[in-house]
Amino acid sequence: MSFAPAKPTPKGLFRRTPPAAFPPILGLMGLGVAWRRGVDQFALPPALAEALLGAVTLLALFAFVAYGVKFLRRPGVLHEDLRILPGRAGLAAIILSQYFVAVALAPYSSVASVIFWGTIALHLAFNIFVIIDLVRGPAEQRRVTPVWQLIFTGWIVGAVAAQVLGLATIAIWLFWASLISALGLWAISLQQFSRESVPAPLRPLLAIHLAPAALIGTAGATYNAEGIAQVMALLSAGYLITLVVSARWLLASGFTPLWGALTFPLAATAGCWLAVGGIWALPGALLLVVATVVIIPIAIKVIQLWMKGQLALKTNAAIA
Repeated sequence: MSFAPAKPTPKGLFRRTPPAAFPPILGLMGLGVAWRRGVDQFALPPALAEALLGAVTLLALFAFVAYGVKFLRRPGVLHEDLRILPGRAGLAAIILSQYFVAVALAPYSSVASVIFWGTIALHLAFNIFVIIDLVRGPAEQRRVTPVWQLIFTGWIVGAVAAQVLGLATIAIWLFWASLISALGLWAISLQQFSRESVPAPLRPLLAIHLAPAALIGTAGATYNAEGIAQVMALLSAGYLITLVVSARWLLASGFTPLWGALTFPLAATAGCWLAVGGIWALPGALLLVVATVVIIPIAIKVIQLWMKGQLALKTNAAIA
């Protein structure tokens, strides 16, 4: 038996931009926002956190433009990239990262509000497109995966951004919608996990379930919803401990681009604990250091694969 050679990528800028590059970029954005919150814990100059956040903001904007060029060359690539898990996770991640771009720019420019509302519109259109694609696609594509948390519960990132921008009413609506979505997806995923095994290459995606708890806790702390914030901080801690204890099982397949799924949940959890404060402040500060040490090497490795043209081949990214 022989396999067909990989389809060559035609000449042209960004024709095969791989969505798998975007989850670690989302992780870097979350890390930058967490460091903005955490500099006080280390008595560091705020300028250090702002420099990090500024650098990763430029990277997130570059990634957004790169996929935008690919999409404009041939809009059908969106449907093709959605057929595979790395594609679905990556497309959701690049949209969510734009909420953090708005957060990063909020102290400096009113353009942050424009980016926020543009991301809201894009996120809504993306959700509608995904639902249509799921309905029309094969039944196996409708199986709930952790990536659904990014797609449908990812509105909680918008809620956090809305809080920063002073859009209280919007933040509350997004908060409750995200909480309902997260609870539903957790329940379905737990039921699936109890009766089905997860293939080794896909196990890193399980870390995504950590992110909604952390972000709901962050939003709750901002609105002084102490009960919700404490419950979510505790839930995120329990799940994080479970992931760490299961690390050998979780990472059994060795390094793959899907390790990018580990980055954002880790940054979000550190940010949550710092936001909740009190007994969570010191663990949050320690986790922020650990997150920095873990996230940056993963992101560098995945982005290097992108720059070398290998990531698109490894993740079967669509060609424009």
